[in-house]
Amino acid sequence: MQVIATAGHVDHGKSTLIRALTGIEPDRLAEEKQRGLTIDLGFAWTTLPSGREVSFVDVPGHERFLGNMLAGLGPAPIVCFVIAADEGWQAQSSDHRDAIAALGIDQGLIVITRADLAPDRVAQVLAEARSELAGTGLASAPAVGVSAVTGQGLDALRTLLDDTVGAAQEPAIDGRVRLWVDRSFSISGAGTVVTGTLTAGTLHREDRLALCGADRGGEVVVRGLQSRGGPLEQLGPVSRAAVNLRGVSTEEIGRGDALLTPDAWALTQLLDVRRSTGDPLDDAPQQLVAHIGTAAVGARVRPLGPDHARLTLDHPLPLQLGDHLVLRGSGSHSVRNGVQVLDLDPPGLERRGDGARRRTVLEQMPLGGDLAGEVRRRGAVHDSRLLRFGMVLPTPLPETVHRHGVWLVDTEALHGWTEQLARLVAEQRRADPLSAGLPGKAAIDALTLPDEAMLDVVVAAAGLIQREGRVRDAVSGQGLGAAEAGVRALEERLARTPFGAPEAEDLSALGLGARELAAAAAQGRLLRLPDEVILLPSAPALAMRALAALPQPFTASEARQALATTRRIAIPLLEHLDGRGWTRRTDPGHREIVR
Repeated sequence: MQVIATAGHVDHGKSTLIRALTGIEPDRLAEEKQRGLTIDLGFAWTTLPSGREVSFVDVPGHERFLGNMLAGLGPAPIVCFVIAADEGWQAQSSDHRDAIAALGIDQGLIVITRADLAPDRVAQVLAEARSELAGTGLASAPAVGVSAVTGQGLDALRTLLDDTVGAAQEPAIDGRVRLWVDRSFSISGAGTVVTGTLTAGTLHREDRLALCGADRGGEVVVRGLQSRGGPLEQLGPVSRAAVNLRGVSTEEIGRGDALLTPDAWALTQLLDVRRSTGDPLDDAPQQLVAHIGTAAVGARVRPLGPDHARLTLDHPLPLQLGDHLVLRGSGSHSVRNGVQVLDLDPPGLERRGDGARRRTVLEQMPLGGDLAGEVRRRGAVHDSRLLRFGMVLPTPLPETVHRHGVWLVDTEALHGWTEQLARLVAEQRRADPLSAGLPGKAAIDALTLPDEAMLDVVVAAAGLIQREGRVRDAVSGQGLGAAEAGVRALEERLARTPFGAPEAEDLSALGLGARELAAAAAQGRLLRLPDEVILLPSAPALAMRALAALPQPFTASEARQALATTRRIAIPLLEHLDGRGWTRRTDPGHREIVR
């Protein structure tokens, strides 16, 4: 399957050629048929000699309908450039050439129509066309002369179309869907139907898609699919697609909106671009119209030198790095510039000199994005964010980038964060030895991390511990300030009598209140059970040895005797063992070891 758009001057026979090839009338509107003038996009399809199927998008040639022409060409991977033998290259031929160059279309063919009216001019017009198309991807495209009236050359054209489709770049069947809508209408009993050119990815019935529209967003569901007039369960690229949707009315979706793979695209209003064709950008008007796919969106332009600019769009669009956009004046009948997307999440330009510095960065930035630079600018970035930008993540990663789970982290930034966090935790410990640690929120704010989830990465890299929302040093050798002597004395006492938990007056005599005990427990030096029963962390394991020697099941009284302790201590300890899943109740009065 493949989709080919026409291009060329008005009245050079684009629609007549499509009609002769397919038997389908591409002019849909009554006004088009009355005037013999293509105003909007037309659609047709046919089967080529090899059995390959091809669809056509017929575009208007008149200068007044340049926006419609761009909506047809924008999503098309292949172009059929038409020039009439009897008239040769004309004004809109140049406009369409500029559009093709701006869109970066480099696959196609040249067709010299009306060969029956000027047979001796076919070679001359073709030579002229190749000269005019120099610098575009069509300069050396295959060509043929035809007459849609007499049928001359149509078989050769079908063969040429077959060869062109066969040599076309392979689409990404498993890629992300971005279907630019070119029509929206309602069918009785079916509801909302939209059409567009599917260039990548595969659509299935009941797929859930994200709608990116000028008027609304949200989720829609694919109720049904058609292509070339027939219903389908699934549809792959490159195809003309008619998609029956649930979840949106005809009035809420239209040309310029897009159906997307959910959570797979960056929606942006602010982007930095590089000039690919047209006039220098440093003298561009402040307001232009940006075309991509079938969308035409107002764009405020901030030049950053002759070859770069920042665009602020009137509403968000689903874009990726390297996308081609066409810029033109809102009332202009010609293309001003072709630009390509360099950065979909550019930094602010607020301080004096930021524009000049940004220009220097953009001049050195590769078209596919600078992975190391993107990570360095942010310190760390979730890999899905870069994938939504359309960035390729190479293997191996650049030397300065390291993967920590789903995070791509800049080596220098991580080093700085770990040093700063270790210093903050040490300062917290010195100021308050009994503190449970530095609150995680305070750490995130102090480090200005790009995401809260990055704290786990920094904590691990710094060799610290994060527990119950606080960050602290490793347990060994930290001490508890003034409470250290009391805790050590208690540890020595419990080492001799593991189940001899101290009474309240014993703890008071040691200078250990609730805060000191909590700090010792946070360091893993003491185990606090309900009712301030204080034991060593090793007590549960020691208790299990004694309880395992009892006849199973056993009572709480039998456990108390085996542990040589009191009921005040035995009951919380047994409940602690239940909570760990080491023991379980067999009835209200008995427990057993879980084997």
